[in-house]
Amino acid sequence: MKAVRYSQFGGPEVLQIVDLPDPHAGPGQIRVAVRAAGVNPTDWKLRKGLLGGELPQTTGREVAGVVDEVGAGVADVTVGDRVFGFSDDGAGAAELALLSHYAPIPPSLGFAEAAGLPVVLETATRSLDALGVGAGSTLLVNGAAGGIGSAAVQLAVARGARVIGTASPANHDYLRSLGAEPVAYGEGLVERVRALAPGGVDTALDVAGSGVLPELIEVAGGPEHVVTITDFEGAQQHGVRFSRGDDGRALHAIAGIGELIESGRFSLPVARTFPLAEIAEAHRVSEYGHVRGKLVLLVG
Repeated sequence: MKAVRYSQFGGPEVLQIVDLPDPHAGPGQIRVAVRAAGVNPTDWKLRKGLLGGELPQTTGREVAGVVDEVGAGVADVTVGDRVFGFSDDGAGAAELALLSHYAPIPPSLGFAEAAGLPVVLETATRSLDALGVGAGSTLLVNGAAGGIGSAAVQLAVARGARVIGTASPANHDYLRSLGAEPVAYGEGLVERVRALAPGGVDTALDVAGSGVLPELIEVAGGPEHVVTITDFEGAQQHGVRFSRGDDGRALHAIAGIGELIESGRFSLPVARTFPLAEIAEAHRVSEYGHVRGKLVLLVG
């Protein structure tokens, strides 16, 4: 099969399309003929060597496609089903991928839209669970217009929470359409949040890593009410929880999203698609661009 691999760390130019042996589904796994694969910041951080690991490495954590092989013990899908989920070995940017955690693609979505869901759903759900976000609570999301931020907004609203989200003014109408109350980020953030929630907020989630943890701690009433997924150094400095899935990933998040999507309560736009041969450009856009929505590779 054709797959993307790199044999040295570096810029997007190290990505190569190579021929690798076809994988086969083991017990509890399915093999998918990949139609689309999401591109995430973790992909280029791994490629640059920022997260370590041995070489050579494949890439791609989330895929959507058609089941073409079923391993022993798998009874919930059959060959020909449309599914999306997590590539077991981080090798989703390929013609074939193995999955142990997957779900049916919601009927209203195409492969590209479905491929962009798994990572943001897992990250947003894990973060909301860590904060205990539920009905009647008020959540502040810093960086609410991006992929993970907008997913967190919609999932929190679906749980019955009130959501205040920071974004640039150009994205305020977008946040309102998701059910959030927008505020501008930058100087004076605490005052703007308190204008909407005089008593502060119950919890705060930082997905932007823009150095505002002290402000989030202030409006949330303490570091124990704040989670960040991007600011590791700030988390250590201020006593805030940093979540990256080491304490358990919310892989179940993809199972129930179909109902929210089909009822119009959840959406995640695809910002741009690329053929697999242009994965280097997709990495460049992910690394340097400010993208609203997901970047997706089209494979099949």
